[in-house]
Amino acid sequence: MSHLSERPEKSVVGVSMPHESAVLHVTGAALYTDDLVHRTKDVLHAYPVQATKAHGRITALRTGPALDVPGVVRVLTGADVPGVNDAGMKHDEPLFPDEVMFHGHAVAWVLAETLEAARLGAAAVEVELDEQPSLITLKDAIAADSFHGARPEMLTGDVEAGFADSAHVFTGEFQFSDQEHFYLETHAALALIDEAEQVFVQSSTQHPSETQEIVAHVLGLHSHEVTVQCLRMGGGFGGKEMQPHGFAAIAALGAKLTGRPVRLRLNRTQDLTMSGKRHGFHAQWKIGFDADGRIQALDATLTADGGWSLDLSEPVVARALCHIDNTYWIPNARVTGRIAKTNKASNTAFRGFGGPQGMLVIEDIMGRCAPLLGLDPMELRERNFYRRGQDTPYGQPVSQPERISAVWEQVKESGGLADRKREIAAFNAAHPHTKRALAITGVKFGISFNLTAFNQGGALVLIYKDGSVLINHGGTEMGQGLHTKMLQVAATTLGIPLDKVRLAPTRTDKVPNTSATAASSGADLNGAAVKNACEQLRERLLQVAATQLGSGAADVRIVEGVARALGSDKELAWDDLVRTAYFQRVQLSAAGFYRTEGLHWDAKSFSGTPFKYFAIGAAAAEVEVDGFTGAYRVRRVDIVHDVGDSLSPMIDIGQVEGGFVQGAGWLTLEDLRWDTGDGPNRGRLLTQAASTYKLPSFSEMPEEFNVTLMENATEEGAVYGSKAVGEPPLMLAFCVREALRQAAAAFGPGGVGVELASPATPEAVYWAIQSARRAAASRNGSADGAADGSVNGSARSGSAADGEIRAGAKTLSGA
Repeated sequence: MSHLSERPEKSVVGVSMPHESAVLHVTGAALYTDDLVHRTKDVLHAYPVQATKAHGRITALRTGPALDVPGVVRVLTGADVPGVNDAGMKHDEPLFPDEVMFHGHAVAWVLAETLEAARLGAAAVEVELDEQPSLITLKDAIAADSFHGARPEMLTGDVEAGFADSAHVFTGEFQFSDQEHFYLETHAALALIDEAEQVFVQSSTQHPSETQEIVAHVLGLHSHEVTVQCLRMGGGFGGKEMQPHGFAAIAALGAKLTGRPVRLRLNRTQDLTMSGKRHGFHAQWKIGFDADGRIQALDATLTADGGWSLDLSEPVVARALCHIDNTYWIPNARVTGRIAKTNKASNTAFRGFGGPQGMLVIEDIMGRCAPLLGLDPMELRERNFYRRGQDTPYGQPVSQPERISAVWEQVKESGGLADRKREIAAFNAAHPHTKRALAITGVKFGISFNLTAFNQGGALVLIYKDGSVLINHGGTEMGQGLHTKMLQVAATTLGIPLDKVRLAPTRTDKVPNTSATAASSGADLNGAAVKNACEQLRERLLQVAATQLGSGAADVRIVEGVARALGSDKELAWDDLVRTAYFQRVQLSAAGFYRTEGLHWDAKSFSGTPFKYFAIGAAAAEVEVDGFTGAYRVRRVDIVHDVGDSLSPMIDIGQVEGGFVQGAGWLTLEDLRWDTGDGPNRGRLLTQAASTYKLPSFSEMPEEFNVTLMENATEEGAVYGSKAVGEPPLMLAFCVREALRQAAAAFGPGGVGVELASPATPEAVYWAIQSARRAAASRNGSADGAADGSVNGSARSGSAADGEIRAGAKTLSGA
């Protein structure tokens, strides 16, 4: 076992414990960025002036009327920017635009003594536009050939030969919805300037170092003149990886120009209309199977709705391509990606970062093609699992492929799937208007940043003379429990009780040049860096302890706060050891660092080893569907997930549960809608609140919810043998959608594939049921029916703008 993976005796990692701020959360004592306003004197409030058209050139911007509003202090415009007027890393996101690119685009910001005065001031600003044509839907953008950014292609094997060797070839098309992050805490920043003209920004950000960089270049400063701190976030899910930077820059610019602290916090409607979502996708595909149902070839084009600017769309599409295989070996593949440019808020990172979109495409294909092949969907999936020695389409060997089958079989056994399927068949036979179904799907998710340079982490660990320990690391806390795990890692490495360790807020002046807390890599990168810093300190202290205990340093162990030498009864308490080290002038602070080894990626050839390892999981869902309305309930969910040797089991189970529910929300409930008409509100987001945007709640929770972490699953080469857990569980929710598909199909004859829109709302399920019933009527009334094994139907799209999607899956050739 590697040094990084090995756990010492009586380690604090692996122990179930609550979130380090759990008590603060439930008592309301936890401080978030906007709470700091009440502890800050003379704060000004920022409010956006939002455009009410989807696209147009600004011909006039009159700020004078706003200055006449009592309490308004200043209106910020592009003329006020001393540095670079851009909030993005691609330099395609003007902070103050000359051209409005989406409905709700902020063109100026009002600063006032009160939030109400700022709101009234923003309403008084006069904006004139030369309105331009706008593209709102993904379908419209594709038709208009409106694309931006890279167009990667992933190629492996001989695709044409693969199709020629296929006994069955199917084609289809699939469009699925985007998703709103809907974190409880909206975007927020608080900026102030100290007596040395140092800019200090409190920001709700997943990437403080990049926030620092953007603020610096907007203000025309060097990074060492800007400090960014993140206490914690009330949720992030990727939405605060790139998009907080501009809001922090507005607050910092206002503070710089007025000399007063500036607070910016979006209300819920502003957050929904101004910030990006998960990318909705369109997929065009062709797939070939041999006579036994094994995939021979795949040819697909994935188009992401990027919105008005690139943001992180390029790496999102790259990860989608890298995950279209999911748990299945595809020997011959050609998959291309592209980014549609639309007049909507710029879409951004969201838990899974393109992986869910790529994986959803292949799972939809498997679900649609299984009946056409005369196979149970479970059997079709099993036949195509990766096996030892097989590589992904981008050339990375799949390590631990046996875990794909292991978690799958454990779900089947622990969930009693065989018996329950027989019970469901009996239930369906006895209930013509209500159907049940049980589906199981798997997850194989690559862990590391697509960009190799981001796979590094830093930490600063301080030991004080009284034996207490303070750790700083580059990761941010958004409720996922990263800080809890870092405390456990530090205590374990130093060999001391957890109560000896405290964690400081994430700050750019403590750990520089950090990567975003994203890509599920927070614990891997920062945990290894914390471990590295603590190991440096422990080695120094072992030398001191050896002298005191009369032994060699290699024979000294520090366990539960006591240093002992092997084969001796002598011991030295931690506090005494630290004090002794201080008087011997031993350094009691250390900077830790970690870089993920073994990664390589060639973006041009779209090949390499971009991931350190794969996180594996499997989930089964049982649903019951009402044939009259399409309404459904999730009766039971069984999950087995591989997190390696868990650093903190209670935290990890919570992540699995939360990720699954969020994934189920994306796939079944969350239906973003825009005004696509030609009226005055074209491009306006219609689902602007929780009243119109349906989120998972208690009523959508599975009635029985069983989550098990895979045992004896040490991950070699990762911190204390653990694996990432943040993103992979979201994709476990595919089983809910596939169960809904099968339940809808149960209203029709066997052997007919059913198309299902995403999100699979009750309305979408109802239309799928109707499609199944039409197939039954056709089969009963005509010999033609679906004689060729085809599925031809229509499904309501995830957006009102997209109308109907016609997607067929038809056997084109047979052997």
